[in-house]
Amino acid sequence: MHLSSELSNFDQGIPLKISDTSGQDVQIAPKSRRNRHIVGGGVLLLLLALVWLAVPVVTRWANATVTVPLDRLRIATVTRGDLVRDVSVQGRVVAAVSPTLYAPAAGSITLEVDAGATVEEGQVLALVDSPELDNLLQQAQSSLQQQTVELERQRIESRQLALEKRKAADLADVALIAARREKKRADEANALSVISAIDFEKAQDDMRNAELAYHHAVADADLFDERLAFEVRASELAVERQQLLVADLQRQVDALAIRSPVNGIVGDLLVAQKAAVARDTPVMAVVDLTRFEVDAQIPESYADDLALGMAAEIMVGGARYPGQLVAVSPEIVSNQVSSRIRFDGEMPANLRQNQRLTTRVLLEERPDVLMLQRGQFLESGAGRVAYVLEGGKLLHRRPITVGARSLAAVQIESGLEEGESVVISSLDQFQGAETVLITN
Repeated sequence: MHLSSELSNFDQGIPLKISDTSGQDVQIAPKSRRNRHIVGGGVLLLLLALVWLAVPVVTRWANATVTVPLDRLRIATVTRGDLVRDVSVQGRVVAAVSPTLYAPAAGSITLEVDAGATVEEGQVLALVDSPELDNLLQQAQSSLQQQTVELERQRIESRQLALEKRKAADLADVALIAARREKKRADEANALSVISAIDFEKAQDDMRNAELAYHHAVADADLFDERLAFEVRASELAVERQQLLVADLQRQVDALAIRSPVNGIVGDLLVAQKAAVARDTPVMAVVDLTRFEVDAQIPESYADDLALGMAAEIMVGGARYPGQLVAVSPEIVSNQVSSRIRFDGEMPANLRQNQRLTTRVLLEERPDVLMLQRGQFLESGAGRVAYVLEGGKLLHRRPITVGARSLAAVQIESGLEEGESVVISSLDQFQGAETVLITN
């Protein structure tokens, strides 16, 4: 409306009047110098804070010679605890008792059981027919009987001969008594001077002869007894030797009946029915399925640490069963050491021969030590170097000393402290740098 009236006045020749913005302006009071100083000081403080925050970043960038993305690193924390050195290997279930039976002598064999049959200890499994061994036994028994009869005959003869020797000694004793009596009579006659000197001396000689004859007869009888006893003892030893021979042959004949040494089942039959076999020919195997062991091949690097009696764990169907190292091979074959691990206590059911199981042998336990999770840094750094995370973005190279190693962790002897974060992935990407910057 106002603009229309102005245009109308202009058309009528009346000059236009244009208003300015002076009515809209508001006068502002000038700022004081004190406020400007406060604002300037705040800006200065802000700039100093930014510089203070930027200096470490710039320093890290300046010191770092290698930059690595965070997603290419594996970082673990140094902890303190009990380190258990162990080795995990694959094992094969074998029967702890699996004897192979052999033919005890040459002959033809008769099998009494089939493969897979359940047998008991002492049960006859096979018979070997050996006519030669039977004949040897009969000959030995006959010879034993003959020597026994001969021994009895010798004992009778010895007693007879000993009796004759004792008889001769007794007769010599009687003759000695008579000679002493004559000597006494001669002594009395000589005292009365009624005997000649020749008769007196003869009486003395007769007594001396009688004494000698008696002593020799007694000594001869004693020596003869000793000789007879020696001869009888020699015959007795011959009889005893023959008895041992008969007993051994009887044992061999009894062994022709091959018996099961354990309760179990019959494995594969190694000979055919009625086959002719030589001595020590394998006949069959008997497997005791109530006692199993794990046959494990342990890497050569652990050979020096293995010892009988070490504790072990056997994994069966997700469950752990205690075990014990009971045998270690004295030789290394194909860079592995053969060992046997026995179940210590309860044994799982339904185990099968040659079943594959995972076995863990506990080599050593070190309590309250610094530990770090095992990783590729051990190989790439030769176990002497580690990169420690500091400030969240920077890795510093630090010499370390490692001790015992397990499958999951390694002992830290020096160079690291509990709670520090350490790179456990490969160190090759750091190229031996002293400082490494981590980027997101």
